[in-house]
Amino acid sequence: MRALLTTWGSRGDIEPLVGLAVALRELGAEARVCAPPDEEFKTLLARADVPLVPLGPSVHSVVANPKPPTAEDTFRLAPELVTARFATLTAAAGDCDVLLATGLMPAGARDVAEKLGIPYVYACFHIFGLPSSHFRPGVRPGAASPEDETDHRKLWEQDAQRVNALYGEALNTHRAAIGLPPVDNVRDHVFTDRPWLAADETLCPSEGLTDVDLVRTGPWTLRDPRPLPVDLEAFLNRGKPPVYVGFGSMAAHAPKDIARTATEAIRAHGHRVLLASGWADLAPVDDADDCFAVGEVNQQALFPRVAAAIHHGGAGTTTAAARAGTPQVVLPRIADQPQWATRVAELHIGTAHLDSTPTVKTLSTCLATALTPETRARARAVARTIQRDGAMTAAKMLVSLGT
Repeated sequence: MRALLTTWGSRGDIEPLVGLAVALRELGAEARVCAPPDEEFKTLLARADVPLVPLGPSVHSVVANPKPPTAEDTFRLAPELVTARFATLTAAAGDCDVLLATGLMPAGARDVAEKLGIPYVYACFHIFGLPSSHFRPGVRPGAASPEDETDHRKLWEQDAQRVNALYGEALNTHRAAIGLPPVDNVRDHVFTDRPWLAADETLCPSEGLTDVDLVRTGPWTLRDPRPLPVDLEAFLNRGKPPVYVGFGSMAAHAPKDIARTATEAIRAHGHRVLLASGWADLAPVDDADDCFAVGEVNQQALFPRVAAAIHHGGAGTTTAAARAGTPQVVLPRIADQPQWATRVAELHIGTAHLDSTPTVKTLSTCLATALTPETRARARAVARTIQRDGAMTAAKMLVSLGT
């Protein structure tokens, strides 16, 4: 059985697919990943010995600019990705038995599978983009009252219209070129009636919260056996556990002067500072020996050894910290991140800094809660509930579909 797994997005979209590909290989199936050609992603797939088929432009070239992408940028990128999927996936999936897509609205993937006559699966890592009568687009479940249901549906209809405006013309042009009829609702066509949800039930509850029939698998985790760098090990061993600060692929979206703000807030609590440079290029603000900067690193090995993690609230980082039992301070920037931040606070495994402009005072206040023994104990208790076999669960389901 051969599977094509495809996405376009940040590392948080890529790494789960690599975890799924490795699980498929353990079952005797073959898997290749069709994803953006960023060097970081190439290295990740090569380390797991998973074949990479490059798709579209690199993500770094799109998001790592001084300013966030504009609406005009989005309207240029959407049809470009549709065109890339029809061309790239058609070739890459020619000998495959099943196609699974995730990431940024993968319009074109289902259509290629339809033309090839193979099963298609849409998977997501959270529920916040799925139509629901319980919450509005961009608003966490439970934040609105039941009487708003009619308005919610209208807003979700507007969301579908937005997706059609971005992807509809390009998608239907390519469908017509391969003899397929047009699609009226691109979003629902891509999502299908039974999307797979690769998220932990504790961190992302979903029962009765969406208008689709979700198939839960649990999060897809790629086991990382790498040791920590020698110089990082030496820093960790020199004193009490530091506080980690990292914003992943948030480049233009990272808070202004966050390295300095976080450093001062952390030092105010008597802790050392560990900066993950990421796409925001975080770096020490001075030469003091209580601060260390690291590049891409094994979070599975690192997070159990830090006092707390300050981060942007991506699904992958939030889940990794929760699995490690590490208290979190979440400073959400875009998309689903405010929902993850809110859930961390609801579970009392950390705090949510929902103001987009942190100061030393506000961040220090959040950190004070995260560093309490009570939060640490709660984080460790929740860690024992986090699902750990989601990738294998999904791999078995894919094998069943493709054979």
